Amino acid sequence: MSTALHPDTLALPYPDADLLFLDDLLTPEESERLHFLRGFFQDTIRPIAVDYWNRAEFPFHLLPLLAEHSLVGHGLRHGSHLLTGLVQMELTRADTSVGTFFGVHNELFTAAIQALGSAAQRAELLPDLLALRKLGAFALTEPDSGSDISRSMSTTATRDGDEWIIDGAKRWIGNGTIADYVLVWARDTADQQIKGFIVETDRPGFSATTIENKIALRIVQNADITLDRVRIPATNWLPGTTTFRDTNILLRNSRIWVAWQAVGQQFAAFDVARAYVAERTQFGKPLASFQLVQEQLARMIGNATLSLSLMVQMARLQETDRLTMDQAALAKASCSVQMRDTVGIGRSLLGGNGISTDYEMAKIFADAEAIYSYEGTYEVNCLIVGRAVTGIAAFS
Repeated sequence: MSTALHPDTLALPYPDADLLFLDDLLTPEESERLHFLRGFFQDTIRPIAVDYWNRAEFPFHLLPLLAEHSLVGHGLRHGSHLLTGLVQMELTRADTSVGTFFGVHNELFTAAIQALGSAAQRAELLPDLLALRKLGAFALTEPDSGSDISRSMSTTATRDGDEWIIDGAKRWIGNGTIADYVLVWARDTADQQIKGFIVETDRPGFSATTIENKIALRIVQNADITLDRVRIPATNWLPGTTTFRDTNILLRNSRIWVAWQAVGQQFAAFDVARAYVAERTQFGKPLASFQLVQEQLARMIGNATLSLSLMVQMARLQETDRLTMDQAALAKASCSVQMRDTVGIGRSLLGGNGISTDYEMAKIFADAEAIYSYEGTYEVNCLIVGRAVTGIAAFS
């Protein structure tokens, strides 16, 4: 099986940049699966990612290949939270956009049906979701509300007999133009509580428009969504959602998923930088032979390894059901700020070539900005941690 990383790395003592010997923390079966999936992602996704990123198109031909390896609902079917996190890391290491598409479908929409849906909803929807025959999206953010969405949500749901009427607008909805279902969060006009509703995207009054001119996650089909008196059956309400607090399990776990993305992004930058400086010759010798270059590579892998160490502990907390929103916020904030430093160094190591997607690093560098911002900005996650360690809320 190929490692699918640069061939020059194969003779190195740490060809996959794993200085922590993570295999020691996995069962033999988990280790085998992780190595297989790393090779699959690197062989199948990474070679096509730049081209699709440049064209801002989604590679639909990947869906049956991803489904073939039973990736959706991975943690439920294939073992530990650590393995699931490492798979998410490796998917992002191959391409951030595909990792984000998958996370929205798996960690937000499918997980919501699993955790908060009715038995009938699970029976009807999960088979197609798990097989990627149907795709899901998660619509929380609005044009004028992001971090303060719990207070400022303007999308409404009004009960009308055996139906709900959904009115409002959502923005930055990943998978929004390609999804079959969107989980729309709306304020129930009867009790003013925020609840979740499954909206089929072919219903009258639903429209999704692709957001153009992005500098990050260009493969992801983010959308502006408009809901103009969209009628859905009463049974499309997720019964596990009665207040905004019911989103916490999803938002907490999605912050962990994005923190794993931040780790994968750092390893992606390191992979490209290490291969480049080994090949690029200046002053008659490879860049990798210069002391300053080695120092920068050491900083990159140091940041990545520190982030990975934190995420290993997050997985342990998940295994014992002790993970809190405070810890998830710490993970997302810490890993994403280290990621920014890491990809910045990587871009610099490539010099002028670092701003061209022909050398891959520019894509990695740009995509990092999306990771830094979504699933809670760095600042908001820091405020959550600050509240946890001081007992004082600094939110306005």
